[in-house]
Amino acid sequence: MSTPHTEAPREVSIELGMDYDDIRASVRRICADFPGAYWRDLDERQGYPSEFVAALTEAGYLGALIPEEYGGSGLPLRAASVILEEIHAAGCNAGACHAQMYIMGTLLRHGSEEQKRKYLPDIASGKLRLQAFGITEPTTGSDTTQIKTRAVRDGDNYIINGQKVWTSRARHSDLMLLLARTTPAEQVSKKTDGISVFLVDLRTAQGSGVEIRPIRAMINHNTTEVFIDNLVVPAANLVGSEGKGFRYILDGMNAERILCASEAIGDARWFIKTAAAYGNERIVFGRPIGQNQGVQFPIARAYAETEAAEMMVRKATARFAAGLDCGEDANIAKLLASEAAWHAAEACMQTHGGFGYAAEYDVERKWRECRVMQIAPVSSNLILSYIGQHVLGMPRSF
Repeated sequence: MSTPHTEAPREVSIELGMDYDDIRASVRRICADFPGAYWRDLDERQGYPSEFVAALTEAGYLGALIPEEYGGSGLPLRAASVILEEIHAAGCNAGACHAQMYIMGTLLRHGSEEQKRKYLPDIASGKLRLQAFGITEPTTGSDTTQIKTRAVRDGDNYIINGQKVWTSRARHSDLMLLLARTTPAEQVSKKTDGISVFLVDLRTAQGSGVEIRPIRAMINHNTTEVFIDNLVVPAANLVGSEGKGFRYILDGMNAERILCASEAIGDARWFIKTAAAYGNERIVFGRPIGQNQGVQFPIARAYAETEAAEMMVRKATARFAAGLDCGEDANIAKLLASEAAWHAAEACMQTHGGFGYAAEYDVERKWRECRVMQIAPVSSNLILSYIGQHVLGMPRSF
């Protein structure tokens, strides 16, 4: 049975001052060039927002977390959090490119110096895109320790076979981080051992061991399934030590949860602002519908939930920046932010009534996009399980 974790008192200073007002304003200016019509068109044809990604790259925002010595902006996680929040608060969607912010963290923390100098500057400049992460498999879902993709050493190379699913942006990425077993599960004493991370160059791999097929989905995240057949990957592309890859990806999951929570906060702010404006403008029975408590109260409650969730996001970010354990905080932030966003989405949809289904209002698009936050990159149930077992010391629930 697990026991509640203990640590030193949580004296973490969280400053609530300007909070990157200059970055917020800059991101809003960029997003103003990409109104709802732009995203509706992409949604209709399942397109990729190349122009939007290019604008963010040119502004240096996709390389925000890459240290300056490798050509990035060297900004802290809170700055990246603000960037993604503002993108979503403006009605845009960072799902097409947000992974470039945090996927590189595995390479930055665990890659060799040669790998970092070879790839990070080009990722920061936009010359290379690292937006795909091949982890999930059709038969294993969230149980990463049971992945079946296999990498076998063959001289100076690895030969990899397997299949990945829900690998978003693979068709629009030059590089992909790939998780594979280098030691079969039945041969390791600890199920998290024997898993390795590889950096795959999709520019040469496609047609030579990699096939990428798009998956039509409810939201336009350009997600795919990846089939790997005798793919030859140089041993030089192994990130870190063989067999230690599971720990490497765990290192990046807290940042991922915090950044996705920030996007959810942005979504919630968009829904609340949109719902309140419509509630003030829409006149029924001779008065604005926002005057009715049945309309006003759900919006007000969503606002309160969003403010509380944002404080949890900021706490998690502060602990991450301080180098403290932030697993509890990052997971709770993701849980609360995704739920606040969904409640705001529901309030906004209900406030708009039938017009909420009209594409021109963008409510139905954002409503669909927002729902995934309770499923990916980690489901709410898995977060509750984590809290129950690792924070409260309760028995494993599965």
